[in-house]
Amino acid sequence: MKLIVGTRGSRLALAQTNRTLNQIKEKNPNVNFELKIIHTTGDKEQGKPLFSIDCKGVFEKEIDQQVAAGQIDFAVHSLKDVPIVEQQSGTVIASVPKRDSPNDVLISHNNIPFSDLPKGSIIGTGSLRRLAEIKYLRPDLDVQPLRGNIDTRISKVCKGEVSGIVIAEAGLERMGLMSEITERLQLDKFPSAAGQGAIAITAKEGNTKIIKLLKTVEDQGSRAEITAERSLVLKLEGGCRVPIGAVARTQGDMITLYGCMFSLNDRKKISAQAKGPLAEAVKLGTAVGEELIRQGAADFEKEWREKYGAW
Repeated sequence: MKLIVGTRGSRLALAQTNRTLNQIKEKNPNVNFELKIIHTTGDKEQGKPLFSIDCKGVFEKEIDQQVAAGQIDFAVHSLKDVPIVEQQSGTVIASVPKRDSPNDVLISHNNIPFSDLPKGSIIGTGSLRRLAEIKYLRPDLDVQPLRGNIDTRISKVCKGEVSGIVIAEAGLERMGLMSEITERLQLDKFPSAAGQGAIAITAKEGNTKIIKLLKTVEDQGSRAEITAERSLVLKLEGGCRVPIGAVARTQGDMITLYGCMFSLNDRKKISAQAKGPLAEAVKLGTAVGEELIRQGAADFEKEWREKYGAW
């Protein structure tokens, strides 16, 4: 059986797609694949920070439209790129393989660790969450918006155009670039985005044959983690324009979820945590979200939504 698989054309997208297809083929040796590269809004709008693009799903919308239309059999995405509120109508996240590291890392010029970066050092990132985390810990650093593929961003560090970049460890791992890392940033100080490090394989809703095949690489713990994290963000009505940290970790049949949010103007941070069985991942996310709302999350969100375009 030959299946058509949708993906973006970046080096990272192709690396994670091919690795995922190898995992599927290990479980289903009679299946072959044909890649279809699809250019998305996020690929075309390289000059803008992601949070300033007035569109959800900038890296997945065009791909999943073809999934829903039956033009491709399934698609492989970075899960954090799949919108929580407005997932493409007619598609489902059919499978979540075992998650990679959710951590962020620092790549800095001359390998200077985060705490030792000189005052005024320029740190590049395209994420409001990372901006908020950096400024909360080091308000003396100059955080600037930075887009481009991983190689481009690393080259800017090597050339000294920026003092450093904060980037997802999982992407570097998939591309074989772990040697570039200066420092792995701990989740208690740099809590990750919902779904970071996870892969989403999307299929057409109701396509039971394809969904059953994709389920052969499903990891129950990873699915529970991303379900809890996305439930938290959904409760807070957040997105790329609101800096929300969401970190779920499983141990046996239990899951712990930590959530936090940063203010824009006065270096405040609110946080909450809950623990429960894997089967209650949605309830866990809702409960943590409700606690953050009680602590003032709505006011924090208002600050960021009013300010996002000025960065």
